[in-house]
Amino acid sequence: ALCNALGRNRQAAGTMSAIRKKIVKDDGAALSEFEKEVAQALFDLEATNNELKAELKDLYINGAQEVDVSGGRTAVVIHVPFRKLKQFNKIQQRLVRELEKKFSGKDVVLVATRRINPVPSSGFARARPRSRTLTAVHTALLEDLVYPTEIVGKRQRYRLDGSRLLKVYLDPKDRNTTEYKLDTFAGVYKKLTGKEVVFEFPVQESA
Repeated sequence: ALCNALGRNRQAAGTMSAIRKKIVKDDGAALSEFEKEVAQALFDLEATNNELKAELKDLYINGAQEVDVSGGRTAVVIHVPFRKLKQFNKIQQRLVRELEKKFSGKDVVLVATRRINPVPSSGFARARPRSRTLTAVHTALLEDLVYPTEIVGKRQRYRLDGSRLLKVYLDPKDRNTTEYKLDTFAGVYKKLTGKEVVFEFPVQESA
């Protein structure tokens, strides 16, 4: 009995170690309970889903969080390493579909982990890569949120109180598959950046 218990403990420890490999936090911080759930879901998919098994083998995430969005909905935001983003994009639609089954009633979105470099304090300081500026990172976040739908236009609106509202127009061909997530995209963007944005489809003019 003791041998069986030790064997089970070793097996459980091995499984936990394998699950832990599905999430690597940049700063080595402890995982939240929710992050453990997401890592477990990815581990389960890699073990049981033949469509995703090969692709998920080399993929891991940097973190995950739940975000409350309008209408009482909750979004699952999964942060993936920037250098792995293209690999995630290849399987994103299938992966999101499977994760939304596991986290039923919640919209799942994937965003890349990008660093924002501070503005150099001296004019002689080395210029920042453009991709590391606040504006570039926030622009890239918009594209991550709506992937694989394309952004076809943007318009900045100024309210009477002087505040700004960004309107982002999406490719109308994806209306049927994406429309139900527009509030989720806006809620997650506001949570991650503090900025207001509205996602819409351009009005189709009748011929």
